[in-house]
Amino acid sequence: MEVIFLGTGAGVPSKERNVSAIALSLLQELNSIWLFDCGEATQHQILRTSIKPRKINKIFITHLHGDHIYGLPGLLSSRSFQAGEGLLTVYGPKGISEYIHTCLDISGTHLNYPLKSVEINEGIILEDEKFTVHAKLLDHGIPSYGFRITEKDKTGELLVNKLMDTGIEPGPIYSQIKNNKMVQLEDGQTLYQKDFIGPKKEGRVICILGDTRSQKDYGEFVEGADLLIHEATFTSDKAELAQSYFHSTNTEAATLAARSGVKQLLLTHISSRYQTEDDQQIIEEAREIFSETYLAKDFSRFLIATKN
Repeated sequence: MEVIFLGTGAGVPSKERNVSAIALSLLQELNSIWLFDCGEATQHQILRTSIKPRKINKIFITHLHGDHIYGLPGLLSSRSFQAGEGLLTVYGPKGISEYIHTCLDISGTHLNYPLKSVEINEGIILEDEKFTVHAKLLDHGIPSYGFRITEKDKTGELLVNKLMDTGIEPGPIYSQIKNNKMVQLEDGQTLYQKDFIGPKKEGRVICILGDTRSQKDYGEFVEGADLLIHEATFTSDKAELAQSYFHSTNTEAATLAARSGVKQLLLTHISSRYQTEDDQQIIEEAREIFSETYLAKDFSRFLIATKN
């Protein structure tokens, strides 16, 4: 599980930061990639990475401001020419379906793969055998959502040494024990999975918040996350400006992280008023509140390790 930032700027592209797009690589877990937001020129950014557009099968749009969606029609179209044949599902606020279909219809774009759009509300918007995705409505000028991606707990390791001590030699029986609560051997002996499986491996949790004002009631939604990705459009001295434009500061994001017991905080969605020479201020202010804070840049990659 790896997060790859394709765009970390707010509002308009700059020489240092493109507008919002985040890829969550789940190649080992699902052989797929999930994309969160798709700002202008996202497909150009992808060209500078190892990401294959055909592997993108889910796109989550936080809200419908242009810096989060203007790259979507181009990416959807190009995927047809890049061996993309499998279903692609786009999740987003009300209006996302109309936006997609209007763009494709007016431009006469024909897709070579099935496309599905899902207009979301708060609550569980996706659940499969390995992951659950919750959405939460945030405080922004238009409907904007945060996403909590929860990996389901994994079955513990098979206790091979214990099986061998019991006289059970390696073979197909090991797989049967791992996948069944009870297995009966030919000699009539009954083996119970719980006796030969180690503790479950706790699933990882990532929270990605769209554009939002700082709010105390986000604590429960992001609580205990292994990684929180939060906008930091402004520095702490611009708190009033952040409030009036429905955005957050770096220190407000850090305060939420500290209060909610998250393990790491990544700041993104940085205003174009800030240049490279401002990076140190942005990060140092936040780290005074939450030490495990990092500043995302375009093409930054962060690995979320499997828990023991």
